[in-house]
Amino acid sequence: MADKVRLGFVGCGGIAEAHMKEIVKNPDAEIVAFCDINLRRAEKMSKEYGGADAQIFGDAKSMLDKVSLDAVYFCLPPSAHGAEFESVKRGIPFFVEKPINLYLDQATKIAEAVENRNLLTSVGYMNRYRKGINKVRELLKEDAPILFLGGWIGGTPHPEPGGGIITWWIVKEKSGGQFHEQVTHTVDLARFLCGEVSEVHAYSAVNINKTVPPSYNIEDASVVNLKFINGVIGNLWASCSADGGGGGVSLAVYANRMTALFTGWEHSLRLLRKGAKPEKVPGELDIFNIEDTAFIEGVREGDPSKVMCPYSDGVKTLRVTLAANESMRTGKPVNIRR
Repeated sequence: MADKVRLGFVGCGGIAEAHMKEIVKNPDAEIVAFCDINLRRAEKMSKEYGGADAQIFGDAKSMLDKVSLDAVYFCLPPSAHGAEFESVKRGIPFFVEKPINLYLDQATKIAEAVENRNLLTSVGYMNRYRKGINKVRELLKEDAPILFLGGWIGGTPHPEPGGGIITWWIVKEKSGGQFHEQVTHTVDLARFLCGEVSEVHAYSAVNINKTVPPSYNIEDASVVNLKFINGVIGNLWASCSADGGGGGVSLAVYANRMTALFTGWEHSLRLLRKGAKPEKVPGELDIFNIEDTAFIEGVREGDPSKVMCPYSDGVKTLRVTLAANESMRTGKPVNIRR
């Protein structure tokens, strides 16, 4: 491998730029190729985060055919995946943003291809790298979780002039809805902290918020009950209609001798333990840097243990959020098949 890990990006939107801003600070990596169906956006990202020889492409196959890469970042809407096959075919490690897909059959085939090539992969569940999360995970090994509650509450999403993420995010057929696209982070943490899910039962509120844009067809709100193999139960919620405020991101995990309260996008922790003083662990604001560094080091050293969520694990979280969508649609509990 060259002195620097050579990276290409498929998808150059907002979440891609969040990674690019951190990667350009890394002396062991460089971004040499930018791919997006919007060539102007790819060109803009190339000028800001690429070197003098960086190349621009309109499709992933052309980029992978013409540029020698050590790894690829896929930062795409949930409905736009499939190019990962091109990376696997060439044996190129890849990072994919969450959720990894909108279609379980396609994600399962990608996972099988990754396993057959024994390819290093990473999924953008960055909260797994947080100190507070991992502290609680260790404590839960001795003090088993019993109940968890959490979710994401926000205001009504409105597209900005010129498009952007909200343009596709508010369309169910493209994003999968708020629970699938956003609360997937909390679903993944529930799995990471509490174990594997066995059953999902969800309800949704639709067509109540009358201030949404014309193309909006995702849920106004949802509540999702989760039952775990080990007996743990929990409830997660989502809403993108709370224009009065008071929302945000939260996760609470209750054990017998411990309560872990995570708040904010950064997941700052307030830890309450029987017989001990309350403890606070601030959430890391540079979590993308931490996550990207782990992936780049894994690629550079050929060490998959650096990565905290490989693609195969991302498929397990995908099964849960898609099961929630199915339950919202049918009104019936859904068993998670493995």
